[in-house]
Amino acid sequence: MHLKSYLSRFLALVLVVVVGLYGCSSSPGGLTGNYSQDTLNVIETLTTAIDLSPDAPNKAEIQSLARQQINDYIARYRRKDKSDGLRSFTTMQTALNSLAGYYTAYGNRPLPEKLKSRLKQEFKQAQLAVERGI
Repeated sequence: MHLKSYLSRFLALVLVVVVGLYGCSSSPGGLTGNYSQDTLNVIETLTTAIDLSPDAPNKAEIQSLARQQINDYIARYRRKDKSDGLRSFTTMQTALNSLAGYYTAYGNRPLPEKLKSRLKQEFKQAQLAVERGI
């Protein structure tokens, strides 16, 4: 009887560990760990999110993905020595903080044109810096 109890507890523990490791290994925001590629992918997603019309049918899904990618990107690259001092990262961090702050404060309201143009400019600068490797 005791062997059966220990075996079931052991299998439950193994299952928890496997599920935990599998769940932590994939990134829901689609980040790969390649800084250059991740930066370009985040720029593409966020550009799509800020260009959406207010009545777009998939607006909530794209904004949710954008928020997830902002969080994942900052969490992954904020403390990395290879990316932390790069001009592309500091520009991206500024843009992401602005967009995340707007989403937090104003929710689903349309972005003001002034903020849209500034974000697009910062995304363009970050994209050029990534392509140059700086």
